Amino acid sequence: MKITKTVMGTIDNQSITQYLLTNQQGTRVSVLSWGATLQEFSVIEGTRRQQLVVGEPDLAAYDHNGWALCQALGRVAGRIGGAQFDLDGQTVHLEAGDDGNAIHGGPHGFRNVNWTGTTHTTDDTASLDLTYTATPADDRYPGTLTTTITYTLTAADRLEISFTGKSDADTLFNPTIHTYFNVTDDQQSLDQQWLLLSGDHRLELDATKVPTGKKLPTVGTGYDFSQPRKITDGLKQLKEAGKVEYDDAFEVVPSATTPIAAIGDVAGHRRLAIYSDRNGLVVFTANPTDPKRAAVRDYNALALEAQALPDAIHHQDFGDIVLPANQSVTHKIAYQYLAGTK
Repeated sequence: MKITKTVMGTIDNQSITQYLLTNQQGTRVSVLSWGATLQEFSVIEGTRRQQLVVGEPDLAAYDHNGWALCQALGRVAGRIGGAQFDLDGQTVHLEAGDDGNAIHGGPHGFRNVNWTGTTHTTDDTASLDLTYTATPADDRYPGTLTTTITYTLTAADRLEISFTGKSDADTLFNPTIHTYFNVTDDQQSLDQQWLLLSGDHRLELDATKVPTGKKLPTVGTGYDFSQPRKITDGLKQLKEAGKVEYDDAFEVVPSATTPIAAIGDVAGHRRLAIYSDRNGLVVFTANPTDPKRAAVRDYNALALEAQALPDAIHHQDFGDIVLPANQSVTHKIAYQYLAGTK
């Protein structure tokens, strides 16, 4: 197992480091200190390198990236309705955007800061700890929160990501990585990529994409991924109902041993199993690397954001995202690469 460090350049006059984790098979994970960004997760297949996530080679592309391209989201991923919530008898007002709601921790959240990194290896793992401390003056959330995001690449081609937070006051904590995937050979489209989900309900959303509190069954609809299904087949069914994209929150079954979701290529060359200890998965179709194609909704990337269900602070049965003062909590996500048989 090996880790190398490279200074990539600067953003906001801060030096940005790229950490490259490599295992014995040549599987690589590249992480940028800016935004705790997952820049690369790639494997060796035969004589070629296959990228599994969607990334950009240039650091400048990640400078306040509007797509949050494979970047950390927090303190809270997803939308918080009305950009406010009640906690400990007080109403907390966040920075509003996105139709008056807060989203992805706000403009001063995890994805727009430079994290401090430390590395360590064993015979079977290569790990990177990225740490950042946020204050209420930074992002308007209560409490000074220290978060450590740990990326660990194993000898078995598994990428594990953990988020550990501790605050000096009660606050909210529901972070994730806004990971975009394309596991097809050339990553040019989603035409040959399928998706499988462990749950059978999604959240009803209002016109501003904030959950209403109602959970809708997915069976028989364009949102039904109870069996492996091509993304484009689902999109075709959505189009018949007047929808043009996926930007939806699905309820999944949390598990460290059974995938909450899986993706693969139709040709059967490879697949990726996704694990999470939380009950939500946001599914979003996009083309974050080509603005022209993005404008016509020609999708080459599927974002899968494992988290507690969005806006959980306003819905009792969505999950508890309150982090009590002076207590530490850790959330985990894992991506397991599996080579195909064809």
